Amino acid sequence: MAETDQSAREYFHYRIRRDASGVVTWFKQQWHAKWWFKWISGALGLGLAIWIIGWTVLAAGLPDAGKLVDYEPPLPSVVRGDDGEIVHSYARERRVQLEFQDFPTQLINAYTSAEDKTFWTHGGIDFGGFVGAVIDYVSKIGSGERAVGGSTITQQVAKNILVGDEYSVTRKLKEMILARRIEGVLTKQEIITLYLNEIPLGRRSFGVQAASRAYFDKDVDELTLPEMAFMAILPKAPERYGRSKYQDLAIERRNWVIDEMVDNGHITQAQANEAKAAPLGLKTQRPDPRSVDAGYFLEEVRRQLIDKYGEQAEDGPHSVYAGGLWIRTSLDPKMQIAARDALRDGLLRYSAGKAWHGPVATIDPKNGDLKKQLASSYLGINYKDWRIGVVTERSGPSARIGFASGEEGPLTGLPDALRVGDVIAAAPNGNVWAVRTVPEVSGGFVAMDPHTGRVVAMQGGFDSRLSDFNRATQALRQPGSTIKPFVYATGLDQGMTPATMVPDATYCYYQGANLGEKCFRNFGGGGGGEHTMRWGLEQSRNLMTVHIAMDAGMDNVTKTFSRVGIGDYQNYPSFALGAGDTTVMRMVNAYSALFNHGLQHKGTLIDYVQDRRGKVIWRSDNRACNGCNMPEWDGKPMPRLGDAGKQVLDPRTAFQVLHMMEGVVQRGTAVRLRALGMPLAGKTGTTSGPTNAWFVGGGPDMIAGMYVGFDQPRNLGGWVQGGNTAAPIFKQFVETTRERWNGRPFLAPRGIRMVRIDRRTGTRVFDGEPTSDPLSSVIWEAFKPDSEPRRTQRQDEIDAMRDTILAELRRIEAGPSRNASTNGEAQENFAAEQGGIY
Repeated sequence: MAETDQSAREYFHYRIRRDASGVVTWFKQQWHAKWWFKWISGALGLGLAIWIIGWTVLAAGLPDAGKLVDYEPPLPSVVRGDDGEIVHSYARERRVQLEFQDFPTQLINAYTSAEDKTFWTHGGIDFGGFVGAVIDYVSKIGSGERAVGGSTITQQVAKNILVGDEYSVTRKLKEMILARRIEGVLTKQEIITLYLNEIPLGRRSFGVQAASRAYFDKDVDELTLPEMAFMAILPKAPERYGRSKYQDLAIERRNWVIDEMVDNGHITQAQANEAKAAPLGLKTQRPDPRSVDAGYFLEEVRRQLIDKYGEQAEDGPHSVYAGGLWIRTSLDPKMQIAARDALRDGLLRYSAGKAWHGPVATIDPKNGDLKKQLASSYLGINYKDWRIGVVTERSGPSARIGFASGEEGPLTGLPDALRVGDVIAAAPNGNVWAVRTVPEVSGGFVAMDPHTGRVVAMQGGFDSRLSDFNRATQALRQPGSTIKPFVYATGLDQGMTPATMVPDATYCYYQGANLGEKCFRNFGGGGGGEHTMRWGLEQSRNLMTVHIAMDAGMDNVTKTFSRVGIGDYQNYPSFALGAGDTTVMRMVNAYSALFNHGLQHKGTLIDYVQDRRGKVIWRSDNRACNGCNMPEWDGKPMPRLGDAGKQVLDPRTAFQVLHMMEGVVQRGTAVRLRALGMPLAGKTGTTSGPTNAWFVGGGPDMIAGMYVGFDQPRNLGGWVQGGNTAAPIFKQFVETTRERWNGRPFLAPRGIRMVRIDRRTGTRVFDGEPTSDPLSSVIWEAFKPDSEPRRTQRQDEIDAMRDTILAELRRIEAGPSRNASTNGEAQENFAAEQGGIY
């Protein structure tokens, strides 16, 4: 058997050598005998050599098709609110990634009919189409027109993802090489999935799902047959077919796709006739309706994410605009809208009746079409029916305004200073547009849960479309009297009580040879006498605050400021009155410690971040929960998480200050909030000028802070105070969101003793009861143990004690022997008397 196999191999080797020898002999004969044979053979050999060299050169530098197996397309990052609903996305392009089974069969058929009818059978290259493309390319050389056709869906995947859209022969050849390689590593289903997710389709949309939303405001599984056919024409010329002025061309091309689907057996002629009779039905482009008007909040989240992960794909796998992150935030949409409206209304109230202060921005007419320049500026406004436009004409009492959409109309209510190129706000008034004034004054607002530090609302100005400068987190302002509660907290830590009598008198101190003597005064002047610490906070007395700060030690005061995160200041008394710079965010977070028994949580906007696959890659609450993931219950108590906050104030001190701040609302500088009829505490603030008006406060489970002031600080007007300018903003916020305020009272921590005192004198009361009247002379006051005021002594008690002391002195004078026998008894009697005066 072995001999037979060897004989067979020898026979075949002989036949090959003989036949090859014959071919060589024939080739030599033809080469020498026929000149044209030499030319043809030489040309074929040269062409083959060129082809091999070119193929080698092109293929050598191509990317690895194998990386498409794990390819992750750039995806926008999606933001969710505290209820889990989508509120925004960070996207410069519309992209949504689907799986193969998510695409309707007829949508796939529409694309293969329009782009690559042999997709399911070819190996990556359609040679018939390629020849046609070469002929088209040659015919258009020198014409300036771009050749079309010839690229299979696989080649388009290679172009879109791997080699780019350069218009050249070499790019086409690279496509072909990569298409063959792609077909070797991916299935047809995987290739069509990549294609339908990545193909650019106009209106900043990549992929069919994003385009379906952009053109029809539908998901792909809701598209009709004619809509699917329209989607399939977009790869050829998305910017043309998606515009209303090219509607006839789009319908013609759509109907061609429908006919191709009939020819390929995907639909019947009856279905085709019905589909071709349908209009295009394109929707006008509009913002994502799911996006909440929380521009300042969302921009702050974006800044934080960019700091963590970068902005673009090259910055890392979790970049904001390509990483496909899912971000869960603390944003409460209802609270956010209430905060926005309350701050806006406060700014408009202040600005009411004031003259037009100038345009929002200006555009130079020399730089071209004003409306196009406005469109590229992305300026806008979301307030009532106002719109941002640019003055395109001005002639005496008449003018015209143009908008980014291309619309234009007459403008009325013209200020004298209005000029062509001014960007302004306007509102419709019949058939014309009327000038509206965006407030020049601005401000910031933050609302926070004091038990967690989660920010539920943030507004950093009138509208983030006009200015992205966030006055809630970026504007450094003097907090004025809103800093006083922390001065009082320091005094309480140093042995004072809410009933301690403090002088309301001028305080002067020597600052050195260069600065001389500095004297403080109360806001609005006045002063005199001594009053309780409570009264000083309720009435916001500057002189009493300075006395408390100096008695407690300014170094201790500034340490308290630093510990709660307000700022790091030098030990000057002016900082006790709010002369240092801080932000609304810092102040609200500092107040959260007062409202949470001295326990402070870092203010956060992001709860956690997930990657595109849902894995949590960052969380604000990183406490470990031992035993939370047990496969079975072990019978022991449920695992409990420890508190993540930091104790920055004595719990008793924090409550004492909070209790005094309730008086600020009941009868002090924020008394207008008393009408809300719920337990509230807070503090107003007004800085010198006045240049800033503040209020910070809230209830047991929600606090908010805000200020009003010009971006370049200047006098707001002598009538402006925190109580009449900032506090009404807070009041509107609470009224709008009343269902979120549970109305429960503030709870005292351990170690607090509630004692009846006279509100004016600070003395202890035994024969009276506090009432619901906020002006009652008897109130409950919070004290630490053994710090309560002593009971007022009657004259007969004082006389009896004096007689006892005099008798003891006489016994001492009588001599050592008598003194030795009576001294112990006298001391016991004295101690007993002292004990009776509490």
